[in-house]
Parts: sequence; C-alpha cells; structure tokens
Amino acid sequence: MASERVTLIVADSDGEREVALSSPNRVVWPDLGITKAELAEYVQLVAVPFLAANGNRPVSLERFRDGIGPAGGARAEGFFSKNPPKGTPDFVDAVTVTYNSGRQHPQIVLNRASAIVWAVQMNTIVFHPWASLATDADNPVELRIDLDPQPGTDFADAVRAAHALREVLREAGLDAFAKTSGNRGLHVFAPIEPTHEFLDVRHAVIAAGRELERRMPDQVTTNWWKEERGERIFVDFNQANRDRTMAGAYSPRALPGATVSTPVAWDELDGLEPTAFTVRSIPERLQEVGDPWAAMQDAPGRIDTLLEWWERDRENGLGELPFPPEFPKMPGEPPRVQPSKKVAANWDDDGAPAEKD
Repeated sequence: MASERVTLIVADSDGEREVALSSPNRVVWPDLGITKAELAEYVQLVAVPFLAANGNRPVSLERFRDGIGPAGGARAEGFFSKNPPKGTPDFVDAVTVTYNSGRQHPQIVLNRASAIVWAVQMNTIVFHPWASLATDADNPVELRIDLDPQPGTDFADAVRAAHALREVLREAGLDAFAKTSGNRGLHVFAPIEPTHEFLDVRHAVIAAGRELERRMPDQVTTNWWKEERGERIFVDFNQANRDRTMAGAYSPRALPGATVSTPVAWDELDGLEPTAFTVRSIPERLQEVGDPWAAMQDAPGRIDTLLEWWERDRENGLGELPFPPEFPKMPGEPPRVQPSKKVAANWDDDGAPAEKD
C-alpha cells in the first residue's frame, strides 16, 4: 500500500512552490506527538531567520527515517546527507566544496523555504551548516566556539563561560552572538570577514579559548582528551575545522523534547532554561521578541588580533592541538593518543609514530 502523501504550497521569495510530503502523520518526536507535517509547518514559520543564519552555505542534513525513536526507548540512529541525492528538485541548490582529504564533491545548499521543506520530506531533523558561504566555501564568515559542559557541570556553567568569552572576543575586536545548542551547551559566534581559511580560523578559536582558560582555569579547559578535562566547560576548538559543523540556528535537535538551537540576547542568558525552546515554542517567540541575530552580519570583524595571540602563545611553547581522528596528520600536531596511554619512546618530535628498529 502506498504511503499517505500530501502537497504543501510553500511561499518562497520568488513565488509559491508545491512540495510533496509523504507520511505527514509519521510521529517524529513520540514523547510530544510532533509529526512530520508539524515539523514541515515549523520550518516554514521560521524560514526567514533560518535562511539568514543557514542559507547560502554548504549544509549537511542529519536524517532519521523513523523519527528519533520510540517514547522512552533508545534514540534512533540517524545518518548524514551532504551530497544532493538523485532526484533532488531544481529549487534545492548545491555547491562544489573541498573536503579535508582534498576530495571535491557537490554539497546541498538551502536558499528558500521550499528547499527546507524538501529537507524535511527527506526526514531531516538537524541542519548542520558550514561556517562559510557557498560563494566562497574556503573562507569562513563566522568564528564559532562550542562551549561544551563536561560531567559535573551544567548549562549555567556554560553561561558564565560565555559571558567571559564575550569579553575576550570584544578585546580582540569582535562582536559575539550566542545561541543555545539545543542540548546542554552554548554556541558563541562572531561574524568575521572572509579573509582567512579554516585552519587560520581554528587557530583564532584556540587563541580565544586559551585566553578564556587563563582567566577561568578552574571553570574552562581546552584539553582535547576527556581524561584531562575534569569538571570544566570544554572549549571545542575542533568545531572550527573545515567540514566540522554544529546544529544551525533554529535547527531542531533529535532529542525527546524537540528542542531547538536558539539565538538569544546576552541579557537573556542568566537563568535561561534552554529546554523551553522547542519546535512548538519558537514561532511564538519570534513573533514576540524577533530574531536576536537579525543584525549579526552587519559589521563583521577581523581575526588579526586573535592570530597575533596564537603566534604569541606558539612562541611561548603552546603549539598545535590535536585534530579529530578522521583528519590527516597535521604539521606540528601532538600525538593522537590519550596521555595516560602515551609511551614517549613510541613517538617522534613531530608527534608521529616512531619507526621501529
């Protein structure tokens, strides 16, 4: 038997489009009874601020064929789509990007409301945009810092770190914007001119993270290895790498409460309850308070000062930090092995495995 199918009329900036939606009554979030049709309605209601934050960018779609999993049960496993699948409609754009391996391939770009609804039709829940635009995919327009609470810490601890990070970035000549991650953490973004490639921006993030760590040594850490982090907020510098993404602004999360990664004003942060931001509450919030990120790209800054801090720290013996395991070995990178398992004799001065006699 064929699945139920409806046709949605979606308002784009250049006119209306018809978008087919199969299985509209399939439950995506069973704890709340939110269906695929309700998710399609949500992305239309938030399309303007969603596209301002995530449009005209390479984007990875995190898809869940049967929703997030049964109520009270284990979360379903999703999968990522980066390349436009066969049959992608012409109102969904694409751009050829270069991955860390050097391989090039087209990646999905969402530029209109109908394209976001199509992504929902493809069972997308979480949208992961790059930090760069499709028109210049190699040079980020945002410096992104993920403040990740570790065991023993919580959202309130991330808020305190975010306020201090805002001051660090301000001293470096950058204006910071905050959003909830949709889970336990906070994301701090700073708009930047697209004058440096991803590795430079990663170094700028590390410089900012190290400065924050100096100011809050008992509350913040840049240690990559979990065994060294302790009960501190981890500054996840590796989210600044090419093809490493986080949930975009106004993207739902594949979590039982249907939470949304939500831009917030700085004066909202103290006492904020991030679980209140959901697929059902965000459209009303936008009507009441508007989009706190509406002016985000009006005056991008430069990362020159942060790069000067990076060079200063490097000259003082603070060099490169580990890259994610799927990345090629990078110059100056320390060994990719847990400190508790590292045997010095097994590694050379460049952090590569030593050759055996």
